[in-house]
Amino acid sequence: MHTTSIPSEQLKIVIVGHVDHGKSTFVGRLFNDTGSLPEGKLEQLQKVAERRGVPFEWANLMDALQSERDQNITIDTSQIWFHTQKRQYVIIDAPGHKEFLKNMITGAANAEAALLLIDANEGVQENSRRHGYLLNLLGIRQIAVLVNKMDLENYSEERFQSIEKEYRIWLKSIGVEPKLFIPIAAKHGDNIASRSANMPWYKGATVLETLDEFKVTDLPLNQPLRFPIQDIYRFDDRRILAGRVEAGSIKVGDRLVFAPTNKSSTVKTIERWSAPSSESAWAGESIGITLTEQIFVERGAVAALETAPPYELTRFKARLFWLGKQPLRMGRPYKLKLATQEAECFVESIETIIDASTLNTVDRPGPDRHVARHEVGELTIRSKRPIAFDAHNEIVVTGRFVIVDGFEVSGGGIVVADNYPRRAADSADLGKNLYSSEGKISAQQRADRNGHQGRVIWLTGLSGSGKSTLARELERELFIQGKHAYVLDGDNIRQGLCKDLGFSHADRSENIRRVGEVSRLMADAGLICITAFVSPYRSDRELVRNLMKPGEFLEVHVDAPLKVCELRDPKGLYAKARANEIPDFTGISAPYEPPLHAEVVVRTDQLSVQESISKILEYLHMQDDDAPIFI
Repeated sequence: MHTTSIPSEQLKIVIVGHVDHGKSTFVGRLFNDTGSLPEGKLEQLQKVAERRGVPFEWANLMDALQSERDQNITIDTSQIWFHTQKRQYVIIDAPGHKEFLKNMITGAANAEAALLLIDANEGVQENSRRHGYLLNLLGIRQIAVLVNKMDLENYSEERFQSIEKEYRIWLKSIGVEPKLFIPIAAKHGDNIASRSANMPWYKGATVLETLDEFKVTDLPLNQPLRFPIQDIYRFDDRRILAGRVEAGSIKVGDRLVFAPTNKSSTVKTIERWSAPSSESAWAGESIGITLTEQIFVERGAVAALETAPPYELTRFKARLFWLGKQPLRMGRPYKLKLATQEAECFVESIETIIDASTLNTVDRPGPDRHVARHEVGELTIRSKRPIAFDAHNEIVVTGRFVIVDGFEVSGGGIVVADNYPRRAADSADLGKNLYSSEGKISAQQRADRNGHQGRVIWLTGLSGSGKSTLARELERELFIQGKHAYVLDGDNIRQGLCKDLGFSHADRSENIRRVGEVSRLMADAGLICITAFVSPYRSDRELVRNLMKPGEFLEVHVDAPLKVCELRDPKGLYAKARANEIPDFTGISAPYEPPLHAEVVVRTDQLSVQESISKILEYLHMQDDDAPIFI
């Protein structure tokens, strides 16, 4: 190894390309031509090849695993160091074989620039296009394209220009402008560290010159603080929260909120390993902190200044590159990893499906809608508990995530900017001044006075299925029996409580959340609250169920085939939806997720109104054997 002083500046680059396009050979040659190999390493490998009776290959320098030699493919990401006079480089050697494409998410996620190899002989492949899309998705903008194995094409300028033209057009279509296309022959070192005599027609920079022209991305020092907690250590009586400052800065005395639990405390000390403590730390530093108030914080929490917290929600919009062997499907459980957080999640809706190699939109409607391998989904993800995140265009590290299917990382994506509600900067103080108010009248006392328990009877189904008709008739029947019942109808609610909401996925969910909170209060007051809402998403209905006490929520699926609902069309909505006058109409241009475990199902195409009402009342009577209130 050269003994000259090594520069302190550092740049992380990722090398990608289709299988067998020469990445390992290129990296091996790059190490040799920059004098970055340990002394005697090259001679050692040459002797090994000689003993085996095989020709020496530059790719062998990078063969960290024996299995790579057996399979002749690179199967894992590895970080490799070399340096020029200007700076140090960390090469994140990302695999190209599609069987190991998922590793590229990890490899490319930390890179600031990319070298993308294309075989001059084979030309642009599907993986070449997919890699370009993924690099763009991950926000890597500094890209140079290396057209390798030019020696197999007799160093043809025409062949090089043909590949450059084809790939440049495709990259432009996804918004990527590569810095340079460079013709190389990695095996012989052409245009890597020095210009090639075999290609006098090429007047551009070499690979090393291009790398040195890349810019080191400024650390996100001026962004809001994001300090994901990796571990908690106990030393003596101290509890140290350890992690890496991913954005912004932190100093002693800062008042922190730990998302998504919203617990707050003040920084008492900042600790460093093998270094004295200090008063502050910045993005890129791995540190530990102690707090003045000993609150309970777990791995996965994201520390932020109280004045600039992240979003803390159970739903966000995303753009996801899917690499799993099994398709990504709505409603199926997955594991979400974002920063140091892990949470169960599922895909709530899939808005758009894109073929990453052609950029064509994939038409896959109906119940089998899914994102297949090597496709990109623009979708909505819901987690089972709140997640702390930022939009990717705001703060990268907390705007990027991976999805685990079973035990394998199967997809990677970014959080798309949207009109997310953000926790108010003073909400922690507000929360300290809010207290639950308990009345002096118990639920049992109300039941004794009213002659029945408070309940929520939630009618869900397509428009035209008969929800409102059944709700009003059920209300009349209960009123005749002397029960205190009231109907919350979708149209009435939208004219008042929810008149500020539209019909987007997010607005529909917020509409149901508000109705759920109101119906919970009505049930707590001892009323029988009957709701008549399409409420198309299972997750929203489950959220309302979880607001209630056990046995307080009754889900009734008012089931009628779409054709029957369209024939009824009491409000003329289906006709307008078919004429594209109503966007996102459930059953036509937006999905309806029928209940999987409804307490009662009434087929209104087979039962009369009275038969349907009797079925609901019969279920209620069975639930109240101790105090039958529905007779």
